[in-house]
Amino acid sequence: MAQKVNEVMTPVPVAVSPDTSLVEIGVLMRQHGIGDVLVVHEGRLRGLVTDRDIVVRAVAAHRDMSGTTVADICSTNMITVAPDEDAEAAVRLMRRHAVRRVPVVDGDRPIGMVSIGDLAVQRDERSALADISAEPPNT
Repeated sequence: MAQKVNEVMTPVPVAVSPDTSLVEIGVLMRQHGIGDVLVVHEGRLRGLVTDRDIVVRAVAAHRDMSGTTVADICSTNMITVAPDEDAEAAVRLMRRHAVRRVPVVDGDRPIGMVSIGDLAVQRDERSALADISAEPPNT
């Protein structure tokens, strides 16, 4: 039987309000060992910011990290997946849209995050990507 997204996702993703500074986002990413944070307003998913977004849209653009908010640089045109969809649906979405992670939503409320690493572990726990994904983050 095919696994569902809610069986492979990381539940309770880290989320912040749109007015959170990029410095605060960086601190959260370091504390949690993650490379993505959801942007949520009134419980609804409004955006996604990744470590790459911070580098490309803020650092490389010489933006003030303390004065720039996550709303200024986050992606708002997101691909999402429902928790009861097959995990293979998430794989297809990632391939089609060339993304490494997809927010899991119940309606427009975020409940998890599914990453390429989560799916690698689900598909073949002995793969190199699964091994790397299982390792603790570099700090």
